Amino acid sequence: MKKFAHLLFGSLLALLLLAGCKDKGSEGGQMLLSPAKSSFRNTDVTGLGYAKDFNLIDHNGKPRRLEDFRDKVVVMFFGYTQCPDVCPTTMSEMAEVMKQLGPDASRVQVLFVTVDPERDTPELLSKYVPAFDSRFLGLSGDQAATEKVAKEFRVFYQKVPGKQAGSYTMDHTAGSYVFDGKGRIRLFVRHGQGSEPIAHDIKQLLAEAR
Repeated sequence: MKKFAHLLFGSLLALLLLAGCKDKGSEGGQMLLSPAKSSFRNTDVTGLGYAKDFNLIDHNGKPRRLEDFRDKVVVMFFGYTQCPDVCPTTMSEMAEVMKQLGPDASRVQVLFVTVDPERDTPELLSKYVPAFDSRFLGLSGDQAATEKVAKEFRVFYQKVPGKQAGSYTMDHTAGSYVFDGKGRIRLFVRHGQGSEPIAHDIKQLLAEAR
């Protein structure tokens, strides 16, 4: 019976993490599960059995893995540059978070992982991502690498044909993962809540490392 309950809880968490959002007309995929005793304002996912690593290229052409950002709190968001609302809102929120962190912002790394490698070249990412904050990095891979990292992080994405021939948008999970300075997954951050709760939680993670 205990084994069944454990499996049921794990399945529920996985389904919530997969909650997708439509970039147009989306209400935002939100995590509804939150441990009652957590002092974080976002969802504490410490000990999650996936979202452990990635192997992608940053917008400067440098291969990147999670270990490259050891000793920093890492915020990882999946989106695409032509996203009309969710992505620019999230990136703007994170830019504001960096301002609220003051000097401690140097201990935080924001990563924007494209789910649209067909259009989001490193050159385009190098213009789009740092426009929100010069310290932010855009990450990309080919179709196979994108599928692999999305599977590892349980991120949903799919191409949605537009009204004009050849045009399309991308539906994708609206939320961010946060890792502590030891590279451990700690939080799932809901989209659209504003910068203050995110800054609160990142400050707590930074304080743990002092």
